[in-house]
Amino acid sequence: MRKLVAITYVTLDGVMQSPGTPEEDPQGGFAYGGWMVPFWDEEMMNEFVADRMATPFDLLLGRRTYEIFAAHWPTAGDNPIADRFNNATKYVVTRTLDHFDWENSERIDGDVAKKIAHLKSGEGPDIQIYGSGELLQTLTGAGLIDEYSIWIFPLVLGRGKRLFEHDTAAQAFSLVDTKTSLTGVVINTLRPDGPVKPGSFASDTPSEAELARRRKLASEVTGA
Repeated sequence: MRKLVAITYVTLDGVMQSPGTPEEDPQGGFAYGGWMVPFWDEEMMNEFVADRMATPFDLLLGRRTYEIFAAHWPTAGDNPIADRFNNATKYVVTRTLDHFDWENSERIDGDVAKKIAHLKSGEGPDIQIYGSGELLQTLTGAGLIDEYSIWIFPLVLGRGKRLFEHDTAAQAFSLVDTKTSLTGVVINTLRPDGPVKPGSFASDTPSEAELARRRKLASEVTGA
């Protein structure tokens, strides 16, 4: 079975929109496009190439991310990322595109979750997904992502499309690996780890003050 890995750049408040340039995705009046650029350095590039480009992979992309990549990587020159992206098979989730100029690109439409589950069950290299925020919501909701490589950049934007939107189902993750760049970017590798298991630090014998606090809070919540 093939593993589906999401590689995502986010801010401290979880925004993933338009990290590389202002022109990537200005939807919703987003004014901070290119926010990751000041933190990117040679060490991070080497880490990315060594970690994510070391073995063959296919790509899974939403339509907008595909168009960004297809406009850039075929003419990006001789570098390890361009070589691997250009040679990879690209699976593109789209309802509108029916022609692809970027070589090795294939269309996925219809029941996306079902088709990607079928794709994962076959033979081949692992599949990497970059950007593709709307598609990520679908895949996360369907439990199809096996691993997340989340690069957390040290800034807050307050608005923009997020990796985990407000209607994302609750779930736990296990930390597989973590690294920190010299610019303060924390690179976490995480895998889904079942449902959230709440606990409590509260005493088994709460004080009268604590019981009174709970009653007061309950009345505030219910509006009583």
